[in-house]
Amino acid sequence: MKNFHQQILEGIPAHLPEPKPYEDKVSHAPRRKDILTPAEKELALRNALRYFNPSLHPALAPEFLAELKQFGRIYMYRYRPDYAMHARPIDEYPARSKTAAAIMLMIQNNLDPAVAQHPHELITYGGNGAVFQNWAQYRLTMKYLAEMTDEQTLHLYSGHPMGLFPSSESAPRVVVTNGMTIPNYSSPDDLERGNALGVTQYGQMTAGSYMYIGPQGIVHGTTITVMNAFRKIKADPKGKIFLTAGLGGMSGAQPKAGNIAGCVTVCAEVNPAAATKRHEQGWVDTLVDNLPDLVARTRDAMMAERAESIAYIGNVVDVWEHFLNEDLFVHVGSDQTSLHNPWSGGYYPVGMSFDAANDLLASDPDAFKEAVQATLRRHAAAVNAHAGKGTYFFDYGNAFLLESSRAGAKVMAEDDIHFRYPSYVQDILGPMCFDYGFGPFRWVCTSGKPEDLDATDRIAGEVLGELMNVAPPEIQQQMQDNITWIRDAKSNKLVVGSQARILYADAMGRLKIAAAFNAAIRAGEIGPVVLGRDHHDVSGTDSPYRETSNIYDGSQFTADMAIHNVIGDSFRGASWVSIHNGGGVGWGEVINGGFGLLLDGSDAAEKRLRNMLFFDVNNGIARRSWARNPEAKFAIEREMERTPELRVTTSELVDEKLLDQLSFT
Repeated sequence: MKNFHQQILEGIPAHLPEPKPYEDKVSHAPRRKDILTPAEKELALRNALRYFNPSLHPALAPEFLAELKQFGRIYMYRYRPDYAMHARPIDEYPARSKTAAAIMLMIQNNLDPAVAQHPHELITYGGNGAVFQNWAQYRLTMKYLAEMTDEQTLHLYSGHPMGLFPSSESAPRVVVTNGMTIPNYSSPDDLERGNALGVTQYGQMTAGSYMYIGPQGIVHGTTITVMNAFRKIKADPKGKIFLTAGLGGMSGAQPKAGNIAGCVTVCAEVNPAAATKRHEQGWVDTLVDNLPDLVARTRDAMMAERAESIAYIGNVVDVWEHFLNEDLFVHVGSDQTSLHNPWSGGYYPVGMSFDAANDLLASDPDAFKEAVQATLRRHAAAVNAHAGKGTYFFDYGNAFLLESSRAGAKVMAEDDIHFRYPSYVQDILGPMCFDYGFGPFRWVCTSGKPEDLDATDRIAGEVLGELMNVAPPEIQQQMQDNITWIRDAKSNKLVVGSQARILYADAMGRLKIAAAFNAAIRAGEIGPVVLGRDHHDVSGTDSPYRETSNIYDGSQFTADMAIHNVIGDSFRGASWVSIHNGGGVGWGEVINGGFGLLLDGSDAAEKRLRNMLFFDVNNGIARRSWARNPEAKFAIEREMERTPELRVTTSELVDEKLLDQLSFT
């Protein structure tokens, strides 16, 4: 068998590899919708075979067609590599460019079975958040990365490596697009058809941009959200219930966040394998598979005021209804199932097992859709009943309220325009974090050494402590929450996969932390570090039902901010950039982008981090300020005082009395 380096450099093998067994113990993606016509299936097969020498086509054609008929996609399972899939130390990759080696590390982390939701289908999280569409794309991309120099750029179209093009050392090494369809061809069925044809994919946010770091990637934001939800209702989290659903990918952060916040978390998950995986990884304390035991365990934790996370293997609708019947008061409620993908396994009907639901999805997609919509109506009705008793419920940006409204559930406000419940960005993260520039900054220690991560935690904590001393009152709570987070990060056992950390930092915090990392690398104290962020951030995402839901000037349905962000980051020093259609709330509902930046201790890295990180955050603050958000106006005016080179067009407020005197009919 060829070694790791040889397999990477080989790319797509010239010979036919042995077939790979279908491993039942691995979590697999559900069968996708059978949407292609016979002519389109022929086209899909032609598209798949173009990666291979024609001498291999007689063997591969019937095999790939069988995959398409059985799974709704051509994954090319035969071409899964023989080596273990996980992030290796950066120096173990065969690469001429250190930046390219860092990207290889990040790609492999996204596909690590300990990290990825459906690793054999190249899906990292969210049910359909893909790194690549098939294994030929993975192999070819890794070969290109191994061979490229720092004067070339690899361009990827929805997982397909179009090729290496001459560029410059200051240009990004990789440019990624995912799902960038013409707007009138961006319906859910357009995604299903394009993905089945092998010409587009749903990159989610950090799946298709190689920046996913496991459930830790969202746990800090979830912790902030849960803590501030209890603050909003003026309740001590001890002994109080946080009821939600989802443990598959990013949603797996919820139990850990609840434990950190100090409440009793009840999280339902229909997929037994997903719940068991999170329990084995230490992300949830207790597994329960029946409602009487769930009620008993919940009441016991409440009475003892014990921070405990309980995973219920089953449908969350049953929990909401049963807690209502048992008169168990839910203080805070939400949902983080993958409702951006409701008809393909992102949300499951109540009243049937996980396997039975998947069988229905495969055999009768229309009946599955009807069952999902009926479940959404029941789900919303149960939430409404709890809210009538005082439960604080918020939409977690997963399109729960959007899809519930489309299903005919009673989730609209009296004006029949807005939802009756806020999104978490409207009530919490928008005004408290994003408008001030705080967002999910993250980094990966490419050495793979836990001691490097410990060192970066220490450095970040020291920087935050210094900034706390001069922070204005408006952001003191955010700064203290971040200091507490980074101080306790190691003890909270957040690492799954690569040695990574997330921290909600503002622009100044990101700049100073990154500069301190670069200095430590230069001094030989730690190895190279990859910087990045979730797309779910101040500037990276335009999404009217999530990231920009607290924009009220009508521009929440535009995507200029996300596009400017990815273009601006690309020529200010990013190592790689990505822009996606879809992520979080669904295909056609959001445009989002991200970046990666390798710190190697050099002066050039110092210049890149200062130019790029400053714009990456302040672009979004400027837009939010222009939308008249008071917190953002405060933040951008403070930044302009600090940075004379920054000049932003600021909004003026209109006298309400003047408007009251006018007729608009």
